[in-house]
Amino acid sequence: MSRTESGGLLPHLRLDELLTELQSRLEAVLATRDRVHALLDAVVSVGSDLDLETVLRRIVETATTLVDASYGALGAIGEQNTLVQFIPIGLSEEEIARIEHWPHGLGLLGLLIKEPRPLRLAHISDHPESYGFPPGHPPMGSFLGVPIRVREEVFGNLYLTEKRDGGAFDEEDEAIVIALATAAGVAIENARLYEESRRREVWLQASSEVTTSLLSGADPQRVLTLIARRARQMAGADMVAVLLPDESGDHLKVIIADGPKDDEEIPGDWARVPVGTSFEGQALTSGQPLMVTAPTETGTPAAIAEHMSLGPVAAVPIGAEGAVRGVLSLGKTPGRIPFNQAELLTLHAFVGQAAIALELAESRMDAERLGLLEDRDRIARDLHDVVIQRLFAVAMTLMSTVRLVERPEASSRLQNAIDELDATIRQIRSTIFALQTPQDDTEAGIRGKIVELVEGARGHLGFMPGLQMEGRLEHDIPAPVAEHLLAVLREALSNVVRHARATKADVSVEARGGRLTLTVADNGAGMPQDGRRSGLRNLAERAERLGGSLDITSPPEGGTHLEWSVPLT
Repeated sequence: MSRTESGGLLPHLRLDELLTELQSRLEAVLATRDRVHALLDAVVSVGSDLDLETVLRRIVETATTLVDASYGALGAIGEQNTLVQFIPIGLSEEEIARIEHWPHGLGLLGLLIKEPRPLRLAHISDHPESYGFPPGHPPMGSFLGVPIRVREEVFGNLYLTEKRDGGAFDEEDEAIVIALATAAGVAIENARLYEESRRREVWLQASSEVTTSLLSGADPQRVLTLIARRARQMAGADMVAVLLPDESGDHLKVIIADGPKDDEEIPGDWARVPVGTSFEGQALTSGQPLMVTAPTETGTPAAIAEHMSLGPVAAVPIGAEGAVRGVLSLGKTPGRIPFNQAELLTLHAFVGQAAIALELAESRMDAERLGLLEDRDRIARDLHDVVIQRLFAVAMTLMSTVRLVERPEASSRLQNAIDELDATIRQIRSTIFALQTPQDDTEAGIRGKIVELVEGARGHLGFMPGLQMEGRLEHDIPAPVAEHLLAVLREALSNVVRHARATKADVSVEARGGRLTLTVADNGAGMPQDGRRSGLRNLAERAERLGGSLDITSPPEGGTHLEWSVPLT
């Protein structure tokens, strides 16, 4: 080769090298431009939504796309430097189902929580802080972790693993994720502010609605249902229940449930939970709102979690400490953001209106009861001062007239009328005693139970038995004697139903002169000579046990006359 040829070839070779280098640099510039554009698009995409949970998932999806990672996750940090929420991307439902539990914030994840700065590794297992993966977790190699800051607070961390080309994450990947994390912090803060403003708006609307219902005198059950539904909306919960103490005070009873399954019947074993061994019971006794990220963390069962699978659970006492009326229990599905302290304080203030509703309901019931007692007392006075006096005057007039009547038939009729008036006066006096005796609404008095037994026999007899009650039954009959009386009356009516074949029956209960007398008479077939006497023997034994007697006769006109009499002292 000549020198001329050699000299001409070398410049061509040098030019090819320069062009190749220029092309590679242009490709790098174009790739960088494309990644910058992708980063800008990602920032816009992340900040385009105001729902916090949607924003968090979009951050992870965008990060995995920007650095070409196979898997990504965002871990939100709780108040005790633990992961309270873990949002994975890249795992199938089958892979998620095989994982025994989500990371708790140990190993490398814990290191990023303790030392919030970017961490890039070619192999996760090479780091001394590597803790391993939970059982069922797929193997992962390369790793990139970047903290997400909201103002000066570390909200959580972005975790990216397994670069798709099989290599390690480089400095450019780290810079892009750091930039994305900065934009994510702004988006999270905006979503938080929006959630806070939305919650306040809902709180104001709900407070106004509840106040209107309270002032309009709405039914307490309706007000509590409204409060529960609005509280679920304010907290973004999936399930809510209102629990109130039962009569004993040892258990909490679910009276209202609202959620995706609120149209289902509440199971009996879920409707009542013990105060001492339940999550809601702890809120009732402490008077402070409680929250856990999972029901299993409490060590005690949460009643609301028995109805559906839940993750974060909160229990908010209804009323101030020392005057707690019940508990509002809320729950979210697994994987959702836990309740925060600000939400619990807002809910506590809001459900205080439920305590007001219960107070108003009790005051309204007391006012109605007082009005009823006043009416009963007024009616009793009118009966005693007006009706009885007039009947007594009529009876006295008739008694004085009997001596002036010469015909025996007329005199007998007048005497019968006087006897009827005397019986009517005694019955009215007995009614006055009943009206002046206050009765507990939760338990019927002895008069009410007697009426209930007599009316209950009507369907079996085909007619309504006559009933007469005289004396101060509520005051004079002790509780043990009342139990025997009701048992004897029940047995006597049963005998009339089964054996008498009667068309008429009368029941009389009289408390007078320190003695209680029950009379049951019918116009039926009378006492059979060879009939079974076990039931009657039981009635006689009850009378003898109380120092009384049982007398059963068959009158000449037919039927059966039973008289059960015992002393009241």
